[in-house]
Amino acid sequence: MRAALAAIIVFLAAAPAWAEPIDYFAIPGVEYAPGITTPDTFLRFGLGEKPVRHDVMVDYLRTIAGQSDRITAETIGYTHEGRPILFFTVTSPENQARIDDIRAAHRSRLDPTAPDVEGPAVVWLNYGVHGAESAGMDAAIPTLYHLAAAQGDEIEQTLRDTVIVMVAIFNPDGHSRRINHVYTFSGDVPVTDAAHEQHNLWIEARTNHYWFDLNRDWLLLTQPESQAWITKWHEWKPNVSADFHEMQSDSTYYFHPGETKRKNPLIPSRERELLLTIAEGHAAQLDTLGELYTSEEGFDNFYIGKGSTYPSINGGVGILFEAAAARGGTIDTINGVRTYAQNIRLHFNTSLTTIEGGRKNRKELLSYQREFFAGVGSAARSHPVKAYVFTTNGDEARADLFLQLMARHDVKTYRISRDLVAGGRTYEAETSFIVPLRQPQFTMIRGIFDRVTEFEENIFYDVSGWTLPLAYDLDYAPLDGLRYKQSLLGEAAPRFERDTPMPGDARYGYIFSWDDYYAPRALYRFMNEDIIARVLMRPKTIDANGEPRKFERGSIFIPFAGQTVSRERIKDIAREVTQQDQAHVYAVNSGNAAAGTGDLGADSSVRTLKKPTVLMVFDDGVPRYSAGQIWHLLDHRMKIPLVLRRKNDLSRVNLSDFSHLILPGGGTLDEKTTAKVKDWVMAGGVLIATKRAAVWSQSNFLNEDDIRGDEAESDGADDEVATERFDYADKNIADAKHVIGGALFESDLDFTHPLGFGYRDRSIATMHNSTEILKTPIDPIATVARYTEAPLLSGYASDLRKEEISGTPMLTGNRLGVGAVILFADDPSFRATFYGADKLFMNAIFFSSLIDRSQLP
Repeated sequence: MRAALAAIIVFLAAAPAWAEPIDYFAIPGVEYAPGITTPDTFLRFGLGEKPVRHDVMVDYLRTIAGQSDRITAETIGYTHEGRPILFFTVTSPENQARIDDIRAAHRSRLDPTAPDVEGPAVVWLNYGVHGAESAGMDAAIPTLYHLAAAQGDEIEQTLRDTVIVMVAIFNPDGHSRRINHVYTFSGDVPVTDAAHEQHNLWIEARTNHYWFDLNRDWLLLTQPESQAWITKWHEWKPNVSADFHEMQSDSTYYFHPGETKRKNPLIPSRERELLLTIAEGHAAQLDTLGELYTSEEGFDNFYIGKGSTYPSINGGVGILFEAAAARGGTIDTINGVRTYAQNIRLHFNTSLTTIEGGRKNRKELLSYQREFFAGVGSAARSHPVKAYVFTTNGDEARADLFLQLMARHDVKTYRISRDLVAGGRTYEAETSFIVPLRQPQFTMIRGIFDRVTEFEENIFYDVSGWTLPLAYDLDYAPLDGLRYKQSLLGEAAPRFERDTPMPGDARYGYIFSWDDYYAPRALYRFMNEDIIARVLMRPKTIDANGEPRKFERGSIFIPFAGQTVSRERIKDIAREVTQQDQAHVYAVNSGNAAAGTGDLGADSSVRTLKKPTVLMVFDDGVPRYSAGQIWHLLDHRMKIPLVLRRKNDLSRVNLSDFSHLILPGGGTLDEKTTAKVKDWVMAGGVLIATKRAAVWSQSNFLNEDDIRGDEAESDGADDEVATERFDYADKNIADAKHVIGGALFESDLDFTHPLGFGYRDRSIATMHNSTEILKTPIDPIATVARYTEAPLLSGYASDLRKEEISGTPMLTGNRLGVGAVILFADDPSFRATFYGADKLFMNAIFFSSLIDRSQLP
């Protein structure tokens, strides 16, 4: 096949690469079955002339799958916008007839006690995880056509020796935005100037509906697209996984392996050796074409949540491919004109060399995968941690979310069979779970639970820390060989399954805890029907469901008194909340609370809440990622309407229609709009800002006598570091020394403050990925969360940065006039994964009116 591919590249080297017929991609000397519809015939334009619309691509790929006995197609999921995600299984007709047996045999080989039966290599092809990188999607078209239609001994041998599994495409929503943009600004004459608007829209189209980068979601699995494809990945456990992308237009072509030192230590060295062997085929192909290319530089394999790294800690080989983006179709670059058809052809060719690499190295890849999982037993025996035990203190929804995450990663989790004391606390059998490390996913478990703070090199393409139990705010502890016993394993727990009793009839009202993850969603259900809700400002013991029960700060009381909605309707909503929001709702028959805590009618200890109306700005300097995380949290998870408006339109918005304004990430406002927003806050509005926007807001909205001025002042350390002499070759390492690409930091949380309601302990973890620092408010109760003296929990931060950040605010809440300014130094909902910190943001939405000033002089 390599010779045939080389022939086509030589044959077509001088061919124009704008709108091309399928012959441009076909392999000379290979006959194609006439019964398989060509792309040209179906699309009615040359492949590469323009991006193919998703619905057209779906129709075409389904059509040729139906015409070939080599291919089966299925829909494995749907995007937020309802577009299908297609999955194709390609192999010989004989293999297709026993495909379930082949898959079962392939998976059974991972058990070292099972017979080592030789079978096909499994090759996985990822197309289109980034919507802006259109060639990474459209390359699926010639690839599937070739696999369906090519005839001859070589393709027959390839299909006998491999099972090729393809997702086409990963990110239909982002892809559709990109295509709409390209079509909108296209004309009769191609414009190759990079300044043309057609070549714009990179980040907006890169992401999915809620502006998430899906190539960071292989580990986190917060989005429907990644949840769909990870299920199929683990069904097959591929030997080779290829991931097709585009990068900056002035680049060349890249393929893995990546930087030698920038590799996750959990990845075996043998994986890189196999990568290098397979890469020989890519290099030979690109040499024949005469294309510029690079490998082993620029990209790392550290963060395990990317499509080319996740396979590497799951017994497979992951390969990243990056083409220089043609953007709108044809674009001028420093390396000459780059065309869309050219990029499709490049990815098509490396798709075939990946398949060929899987076929040629089939025995080595199968052997490596078996050895990877066979080594788990000895690795687990020598590892000091034998299991992790965890709980969520009764928050069943958060426990269930973590259990689902573990199950999707093929990790087995169990209930603990009895109460257990570990790490200074008691884990109760009813609400606690255990993850033993001695199981096939040993390496994956370490990737999820390990805390790593020391690194061979400090340059990271993405975040350096991602310890997920911290992100979920689990109470968890490692168990060593003395404390772990297999008898601790109770029944398997892929979900938290527990029957929550429906609330009964009540005489006085209903009450539920704010500890539950979806409590904000439950509260908004009541508020959305104009039902009065009150919040407990301090703990109370009241008669609930006929017996005394203690409710902590933040618990929500729905009284019958004063309502315009019938008691029956309130009861119906209480039942909806129990069923849909996983909240425990209790019937209250009396407003009398235990002595000394204040009754339910006491205004000093039970305050009435107002329904929030929330506006968030985006774009015009506001990072899409930061805004998307908040949009997803409020809209998708909590079902709270959020008005989105471009930041530069804010001056034309009537702010009096809103109770809250969110300024995410790096947004700043012009002088006139700043004055307008400040007047609105003074009159009762609430401004919530995160990260750089929080630092800017603190300087522009709060008065000088509200904050101290010493934390953010430079001590000259950066200047001193900058003047140290080092070799030019070390520039990248030196530049990155004090960059925080993403590490988990610990804060001390005042959970008696309204912004801290719903928490039971003072430790909270957030993802910190900037060097900017909030100043400490003068008001001693305005610092709600403060980074601890030794804040780094997991990931990389230099000693200088740790010292700078230590003891500074992570979350502040200041009154300004009648309103409030609430500032987060971090994104509390980073990548929709910090379920533990989400409540902080929801508190800012619902409890901002409860913020008070201290009366100290």
